[in-house]
Formats: sequence, C-alpha cells, structure tokens
Amino acid sequence: MKVLVATEKPFSTKAVDGIRRAIEDAGHTFALLEKYTDSAQLRQAAADAEALIVRSDIVDKSLFDAAPKLKIVVRAGAGYDNIDLQAATEAGVVVENTPGQNSNAVAELVIGMAIMAARNKYSGTTGFEISGKRLGLQAFGQVSRHVAAIAKGFGMEISTIDPYCPAEAMTAAGVHPASSLEALYESNDIVSIHIPATPQTVGSIGRDLISRMPKGAILINTARKEVVNESELAEVLEMRPDLKYFADVKPGNAAELSERFADRVFFTPKKSGAQTAEANLNAGIAAANQIVAFFRDGTDRFRVN
Repeated sequence: MKVLVATEKPFSTKAVDGIRRAIEDAGHTFALLEKYTDSAQLRQAAADAEALIVRSDIVDKSLFDAAPKLKIVVRAGAGYDNIDLQAATEAGVVVENTPGQNSNAVAELVIGMAIMAARNKYSGTTGFEISGKRLGLQAFGQVSRHVAAIAKGFGMEISTIDPYCPAEAMTAAGVHPASSLEALYESNDIVSIHIPATPQTVGSIGRDLISRMPKGAILINTARKEVVNESELAEVLEMRPDLKYFADVKPGNAAELSERFADRVFFTPKKSGAQTAEANLNAGIAAANQIVAFFRDGTDRFRVN
C-alpha cells in the first residue's frame, strides 16, 4: 500500500524518519509531499495513494475524487475540522485522528501565554503572578487535563465545564466542576478555550460570555478561531480596557485588534501549539501506526466518521 505524508507545514525531520520506518517496516510504500503551495499538488500526489497522513491540510471532496484508491486518512493531531467527513464517508474512506499526542505541547503553550499576558508581554511594566489565581478550562479533554496538571504546580484554583465529562472525573483530577458556562467565565481570572469548531460552537464565545469576566482577566484560545465571535470580541475589548485576548489561532480581524488593542492582544504568526519536536514525533508515529494497524487487521479505534 502507498502511504502519502502530505504536509504544507512539515513534520520535523526526526518525525518524518520515524514515520517512514514504521510504514516501510510494515511492508508499505512511503511517499512525502512537503511545503506544497497549491491544492492541485496535493491532489496529484494523492492520486495513487491508499493512505494519507496530514496535519492541518485541507482534505475535501475534490481530493477524494482525485484519489480513488484512498482507504484511510489520518489527521496527525486531535482536531479534524480540516477534513470533510461527509465527503470521506461518501467516498468510503475512513478518517481517524490521533488524540492526546499533541496535548502536552499545547498545554505548555497555554501556560506560557498566561504568563506572557500576566506580565504585559514582558514590556517591563508591572504585571501579576499566575500563582494562586483562578483558571477556568472550557472543556476537559486531553489538552485541558495537561493544562490542569501544570497549573497545579503554580497553586492555581482550577474549574471546568464539559457536558461530555462526568463531574466525578473532574473531581478526581482535582478540578472543580463549574455550575454553568456563564459561571466559568464570571469566576476565573484566566479562561482557556478547548472546544472544537462545530455548528453548535462556532461564534458561541462572544459579548455575553467575555463581558462577564472579572477585572483584569485573560482569555486564551488555542483551539479554533471560529468559536470566538470576533466582532463582539472587539466590542468587549473596547468597553473593557482591563481584558486581554491571547490566541494561537490568528483571528480574521487580527490587524484591527492589534492596531486598536496592541498591548492587550497577542496572536502567534501560525498555529504553533503542536509545533514541538516531541509533539511532531508523537503524532506522526501514532498516525503511521494507526495506518499500519488498519491495513493489518482493520483496526479503526480512532475513527471519527
């Protein structure tokens, strides 16, 4: 079977080598497409591939139409909104993700952003310490659990809300279940967003929630930019000169926000939560192993469609 690794934003060299070994040791053919500049290049490279490993690359109906042999696509990472699941299902293609492999990398970025925001972007002006502060986690998946573990080392008081996680699991992790989403925003000095972009969540974080945050609060988004209502975010930042917004997902109105609120907003140039050597390696090898298992005996434990 031909396995194509197609990444506009490349894996590390070590990760690519590890993926290659896992694929070739299992008797499959390895192919690599990196730093491509046009979707046509991806379609051409995938034309005879039976399996595909991607990162944030767009995998849509046009690709499935161009790759009739494709049987499985694995997203090396947790989020998979870059893949058209309906088109994949219609084409008979299995889609999987690699949950948990990038979690620690993203969690460390969350804490790094919290400190950077608390210290006023290291401008030399008086900031504050995150030690002892209240941290709210919107959703309690793998990344949030890693954030909580790190935050405990700072002596932070942590709360979360997640309709898919039992309160007992939160309590067992030393995290307080919030009574409502509104309460989460009202009662925390720092709120970190960890929800996926779905029809239900897109634009759901806006004026009502953000304006409830305490004086001097920080909102951090390492999830998806679409979950924040960007125009309402700008309105609240205008009304509340004490609030800050730091994100690993550059908003559509980033230029406007940076011009109007330069000292209170920060956006990474490109999504970098998973951009560590360790996360690259973990997610890449996991994706390769999942493809090997799928072709070996049909294992599809992490199937999302």
